[in-house]
Amino acid sequence: MTSTTRNEAASADLIEWAREAATDGDAFAVASRLVKRMGARVTGERTATFGFWAPSLRRLDVPPDRALLEILTPPVDLDLSDPPPTASFRRDTVALDAGPMDTLWVACNDVRAGTRDMAGVFYQVRVPAEDGSWHVVPDYLAASVPFGAFAPAELYDLDAMQARRADAGYFQALDTGRTRNGRPHTAPPTHILQIHPGTSSEAGTLAGLTRTFRSIARKLEADEPLTAAEQNFAGYDAVQLMPIEPTIEYENGPDFWTTTQPFDASEQAVTIELREPDVTNWGYDIPISASSAVNPVLLETNRPDELVDLAATLHSFPTGPIQLIFDVVFGHVDNQAIGLLDDDFFAGPGMYGMNLDYQNPMVRALLLEMQRRKVNFGADGVRTDGAQDFTYWDPETQSLYHDDAYLQHMSDLVQEVAGTEYHPWMVFEDGRPWPQDDWELSSTYRAVIEQQPDVFQWGPLTFAHNTPFLFTYWISRWWRLREVADVGDHWISGCANHDTLRRGAQVDPTERINTFLGDELPDIIRNAYDNPAANLLTYAVLPGVPMDFLHAFMRAPWSFIRNTDDRYGVKVVSEEARFMDWHVSPDRFDEPSHFRRLKALGFQSYDGLHRFMHALDHAVRLTGYNLPSMVPVLKSVTPPLDGPDLSVDGLKTVARAWMDDLHDYCTITHHADRLERDRTAFNRDVRAFRSAHNWLREAFGEEDVLRYREPAEGTILFGAYRVHSETGDSVLFAGNMEGASTAVTPTNFIPEAAGHDWQIALLSPDITPAPTADAPVDLPNGCGIVFTAPA
Repeated sequence: MTSTTRNEAASADLIEWAREAATDGDAFAVASRLVKRMGARVTGERTATFGFWAPSLRRLDVPPDRALLEILTPPVDLDLSDPPPTASFRRDTVALDAGPMDTLWVACNDVRAGTRDMAGVFYQVRVPAEDGSWHVVPDYLAASVPFGAFAPAELYDLDAMQARRADAGYFQALDTGRTRNGRPHTAPPTHILQIHPGTSSEAGTLAGLTRTFRSIARKLEADEPLTAAEQNFAGYDAVQLMPIEPTIEYENGPDFWTTTQPFDASEQAVTIELREPDVTNWGYDIPISASSAVNPVLLETNRPDELVDLAATLHSFPTGPIQLIFDVVFGHVDNQAIGLLDDDFFAGPGMYGMNLDYQNPMVRALLLEMQRRKVNFGADGVRTDGAQDFTYWDPETQSLYHDDAYLQHMSDLVQEVAGTEYHPWMVFEDGRPWPQDDWELSSTYRAVIEQQPDVFQWGPLTFAHNTPFLFTYWISRWWRLREVADVGDHWISGCANHDTLRRGAQVDPTERINTFLGDELPDIIRNAYDNPAANLLTYAVLPGVPMDFLHAFMRAPWSFIRNTDDRYGVKVVSEEARFMDWHVSPDRFDEPSHFRRLKALGFQSYDGLHRFMHALDHAVRLTGYNLPSMVPVLKSVTPPLDGPDLSVDGLKTVARAWMDDLHDYCTITHHADRLERDRTAFNRDVRAFRSAHNWLREAFGEEDVLRYREPAEGTILFGAYRVHSETGDSVLFAGNMEGASTAVTPTNFIPEAAGHDWQIALLSPDITPAPTADAPVDLPNGCGIVFTAPA
């Protein structure tokens, strides 16, 4: 293997460019130019440039010329999809040049770039500390991190990856009829399927998800029937992936990348202990660093090409292109980022860990560049998590402000794929003034829309912690439904998503549960979030863009998943104690494939685990989460609790087993057996209806009607009448949202709809025989009907 060396001429050109870039504009403008060439960039055959932000040198009072770029070259045959326990790397170090705004730069010869078929070199910056140790500066803009964000990044040939993408023609022909700043602006889809990649297939990877869509595409092309489970993937024109950024890792190890000896720049042979990343996470616990890359846990091959493959599969779908939407998380950072990110990233502690300093020009520019590089993998849209959390403190006014200028920067980013520059459509989750006490009452969910009229926001039924299995839920939300009707044309609608389904399983089962939805709690929660009447209301009546969470229509369990905690892991698990009530039945528990780790720890029965979980929750509350004090409390329970010998370490072991078993249990393929084909086919028909009547996305007009029956008479009955403003085509809806079965004559309930030639368009599977609009029809709980009429 040839040693990596500095390319002196290219390094001189690079530093000259950096200095020239800093001669004009304010600090943010300068930072925005610099970040475009930061990170590792392949420039030719075995040549590359590297750029880093390293304010720690200034803070540690270390001269920049003492910093070293460490290059670690792996064996040519290193298989990153199945790494060996140890591997020998060659280490080279090269000096870096100091640039403006605490940046470091260098160009190198003889560096191998990673491709789909070969591992590239790994790299990081080493900075000497006074105590003789070496401080590490990572590449915050890494393209590939096969061993996670806490390990060195891999030099990856992104240009070669992009050149191979199978959907280049899709982007080259991009013409949505919408433009922004003279570039194509992707249009909002008709409906969205939200997916957690880690539990969406047996493989739990992006490649596994791609195989699912390719199999469905093949069947559609061959006119073969889809399974009930496949129906739930079909009929959407957009897929939103929950975050695919690298997540936090095990607090107490093991690490995925461990150097077996202290750093010595003169030592060329280095032994590295390697472990394939195996953390499980719902996606939102991220360290920010390397958010431009793909979470290696979601990559079967540990090649980022898997994300491009998924994009290409969706964009070439036989029934028409399916948009790909990324969910990006820049509103907060987990505490694990302390020590990984430079101190200048942080603005202090926050609700979810640490707040980021958006007013630091380099932090601001780096975060935006992370977003730009991630979306360049081939996304059509971007959903911004927790946009209300982008805030800054003004010491002069002693006030906290929302950084709406940053949100505007996010929307203004220019993407480029296959030579086409474009702007993706933007969605912001923004419930300000959340978490203020009155947020459910005072949030308008329009703060960003009012400043950027072409963006979308999560609407009130999407953002809020919805519990549609509680009596009076639908009538208590009536005022919000009226808002959706009147101003919801730029809202994401629907009430089943990764937050609402999770929060639903935390509700005390002694609350006022709508027992019309089922005989047992698992049936009730499944029927609440996969509800024909609610589905019809969302798709056939209300404006905006409907979004469904895959787990809801798969009738699969969902919860908070994170197996990395040591300090707070037991507390997190205790908060999920009611998951046992809502999502686990004794029969499901007894299946050998479920809860294997917990069974090995001594929880042999549903009742034994259920009892332990509720005792754990009680002990947490009683002691204020003091682990040593919790142990005697749990030991005092009679008869003794099932499980391992109780100790602090024992509780942590149970917590880890719970999260790993939960991840397996929530995988949708384990619950496909409970799907009913007529229900999944109905849901697909509802999506097809929206596609054929996309004018419903517009807010209500003067002729449109939305009402509920008064007096209620024991049933919350909704009705709606909508008229296309141009063609005069009409839609009539009636639905039993909650309560006992009730009879309704649709045109009597909505007299404005009388006189049309109504034909049945959609009918809940449980309603037979097919009714007419002018005669009484019995609507059981959760059932609805939709008629259409021409002008």
